[in-house]
Amino acid sequence: MTQTSENVTWLTQEAYNKLKDELAHLTGPARTEIAAKIAAAREEGDLRENGGYHAAKEEQGKQELRVRQLTQLLENAKVGTPPATDGEVAPGMVVTIAFDGDEDDTLTFLLASREYASSDIETYSPQSPLGSGVMGHKVGEDAEYELPNGKKASVTILKAEPYNG
Repeated sequence: MTQTSENVTWLTQEAYNKLKDELAHLTGPARTEIAAKIAAAREEGDLRENGGYHAAKEEQGKQELRVRQLTQLLENAKVGTPPATDGEVAPGMVVTIAFDGDEDDTLTFLLASREYASSDIETYSPQSPLGSGVMGHKVGEDAEYELPNGKKASVTILKAEPYNG
């Protein structure tokens, strides 16, 4: 991406607000609720054989992991439309590719994190094999990425435009 670091995640205002609300819930009411569950389970006695206690502690761990993920994501988020990249594939772009140079076998997708995903277009993460393979390439260039079976696949970048969803 031009003008920005690789770690920036572009979010729509709606997605940003949704994630902020989720973080506020997890660090407020949800934390209080899980602490109460743990306290109630602890009062039941022997913690080694207390399924409710262990389930609540596991839930708390997952919740705190999500808090850390959201905090990091929102710290690096920018709201709005990513800057134009002169046809260079970057996060926040809608990309159309042709498989093995076959103009009839194409795929159009949004290159973005799942938080930026839209229901109206398929989304691939920049960290996915296809996403990382096309990242930084320009329209007209060929890109290669690794398939799950270890083989390489080749695609041609047909279009790369900022997402306006």
